[in-house]
Amino acid sequence: MKKILLATAATAALSGAAFADAHGNEVRLGVLLSFTGPIESLVPAIAGGAELAMAEATASGNFMDGMTVTPVRADATCVDASAATAAAERLVTSDEVAGIVGADCSGVTTAAVSNVGVPNGIVMISPAATSPALSEIEDNGLFFRTAPSDARQGEVLANVIMDRGFESIAITYTNNDYGLGFADALSAAYEELGGTVTLVAAHEDGRADYSAEVGALAAAGGDVLVVLGYVDQGGAGVVQAALDTGAFDTFAFGDGMIGDALGDTFGSDIDGSFGTNPGSQGDGIEAYQTLAGEAGIDGSGVYSAEGYDAAALIILAMQAAGSTDAGEYAGMIEAVANAPGEEIMPGELGRALEILAEGGEIDYVGASSVELVGPGEAAGTYRETEMQGGELTTIQFH
Repeated sequence: MKKILLATAATAALSGAAFADAHGNEVRLGVLLSFTGPIESLVPAIAGGAELAMAEATASGNFMDGMTVTPVRADATCVDASAATAAAERLVTSDEVAGIVGADCSGVTTAAVSNVGVPNGIVMISPAATSPALSEIEDNGLFFRTAPSDARQGEVLANVIMDRGFESIAITYTNNDYGLGFADALSAAYEELGGTVTLVAAHEDGRADYSAEVGALAAAGGDVLVVLGYVDQGGAGVVQAALDTGAFDTFAFGDGMIGDALGDTFGSDIDGSFGTNPGSQGDGIEAYQTLAGEAGIDGSGVYSAEGYDAAALIILAMQAAGSTDAGEYAGMIEAVANAPGEEIMPGELGRALEILAEGGEIDYVGASSVELVGPGEAAGTYRETEMQGGELTTIQFH
């Protein structure tokens, strides 16, 4: 059973005063996302969501007796582990952040957690890293994610493909932790359902020509080409090469391909193609999309809701612990995320902070129907989408 125990008044006052002396009564949170690289078109909505939660908590005046929450952005690049590590290090050492929303792509997230988060005792909550390998990372209880693992998405996408009557697939994946983990999960789940996987082949991002990769996939055959890549990089290149050669005309996509850029690039040329990405329905996501729209943020963007929730969980955990010290508040993240307690929706962070300050319990539902399962994993639901008339259309939720 969850039990919210606020720190003693003396401890809370001490930690709050120390931070106020250093930062003028503010707490800084890093926003470590890939503002450049193969998913850069997806990131503005994710960062916007995280920063919306920070602004909401600040505006309420209820966070840590009136402290402000200030975002500090850093570029994770998606593909360069060294650059992501250096960016995370700057957030910790130069900007003195008390927690980090991020990173996003799985490989750079692994590097940042292992090289910066754990050694420095910093909480990191990723809104978008989905590699199954992250479930096993040595994190000292400091790493969480609001996006579910691709071990689950592999099962969902396999079922969607089979339900549509496709009995054989070829799979291409971006050659990194995200792509490999997703491809392995999808292959195993699809074959378990009785489907045939003709070929599983990696592709590298950044190439000008993907005709050789597509040639091998076409030779292997398959009713559908599954593209587990990035919409701003190699994944789009593979799709274009397949269309140019006539090798495939129907595609199935993982979450890294689901974004407005897909329609902008291919339009109705890929009508009938489909995919999955984490997404929820209900009061939480509706409330979030309204809030985001008022702030000029694309609340329907992939992982935007998860970005809001990642920042909110850090803020609420700090309030529950009465401290901005990760060593104090890390243990409160699952407590504020799960039942029992008063359910909290987007737009209600001020009320949640007040409840916690009074020693009460909350169950943060948030924008993405947050439910954390050990170790720090999001249970997750998925949205099935289809290209219709050159635009992504939601079909159903799984």
